[in-house]
Amino acid sequence: MADVVLVSTADWDHPLWTNKQHVACSLLDEGHRILYVDSLGLRMFQPTGRDLRRVISRLRRGLSLPRQVRKGLWVWSPLVLPGGNQGIALKLNRLSLAMGLRLALWFIEFRRPWLWTYNPLTARFLSLKGFSLCIYHAVDALQEQPCMPREVIEAEEQRLCRLVDQVFVTSPQLKRQLEPHSARIRYDPNVANQDHFAQAMKVGSAGLPSDLAVITLPRIGFIGAVSSYKLDFELVVAVARSKPLWQFVFIGPTCEGEPFTDISLLEKEPNIHLLGKRSYEDLPRYCAGFACGWLPLRLTPYTEAMFPMKFFEYISAGLPVVATEIDALREFSSVAWLCDDTPEAFSKALTGCLAGHGPDQSVRLAMASQYTYQARTKRMLSALEALP
Repeated sequence: MADVVLVSTADWDHPLWTNKQHVACSLLDEGHRILYVDSLGLRMFQPTGRDLRRVISRLRRGLSLPRQVRKGLWVWSPLVLPGGNQGIALKLNRLSLAMGLRLALWFIEFRRPWLWTYNPLTARFLSLKGFSLCIYHAVDALQEQPCMPREVIEAEEQRLCRLVDQVFVTSPQLKRQLEPHSARIRYDPNVANQDHFAQAMKVGSAGLPSDLAVITLPRIGFIGAVSSYKLDFELVVAVARSKPLWQFVFIGPTCEGEPFTDISLLEKEPNIHLLGKRSYEDLPRYCAGFACGWLPLRLTPYTEAMFPMKFFEYISAGLPVVATEIDALREFSSVAWLCDDTPEAFSKALTGCLAGHGPDQSVRLAMASQYTYQARTKRMLSALEALP
């Protein structure tokens, strides 16, 4: 089995696990050893307490050797200047990464590893020559996030696609955007840890978290980053005001990827509950207390290029799903309520969902069983084995 250097855009210890951590674990389960490289800091430092804490934490960890978090899986936090993608900052980052990675690979005894990267600027920061196989896994239109260097990301992502051996994408729109730049590109949507979220169906009312149990029924739940570049706050408030007896519960950090998100609009509504971030291990217990999961997405170039990770996580937890109809979800309309981004459409869909209408749970679960990390990782590895 190959050793894999996985270059992430999310730190291993981030409370919201993404494709990066899950794929690292799936590759580990398939027998590969993994060096997980924490985020290199795509966007520039912002004058917020969150960014300052991240810089201090990175300075502390950046002077350390890789730490083993599981047998066969190490995490390395390189010492880099956030947003340093040009000029002297880029030269310093390239030097720091080259020296640090060489030391890290020597320390954990990796020889000619694969590169599995999520960072579109990878070829700008690292030489790809030392890797036996290079894979780019595109899971978001990162250039569409706030504070990102759009032109640099677009140009470098296209160059990376031309350099690597294989490109994987998680949405049809990403495939359309990157296909002209890659001879080998494969679409496979975001998936879920079905076994983990299926625990929700075994949790009785006595097992609900206390902060959720005190909220009256029915509860419509959202799990993920509460950021206005993804979620349509105005839509959420309009639906909440039209249904004052329904409770809308949000689990997750605010301002993720958007340092200046204004959540005051949500905080004013008595039936909107912002519970904050919770551990990944506890998420099934929260799902157990929801009547349905929803994805009130804002229609933007970013969301049109995404496949929401929560879609199959909700379904795996046994929940019906109501979501904004975005491009990537249309092929799964048979197992979810997809609607226009209007309060009227969402209210109608949620009413039907709470009344028990729509696709049966057994149908939803059967669909979700095809979209797990184990199944997708096996498909991706099979595609890599077939490379000429």
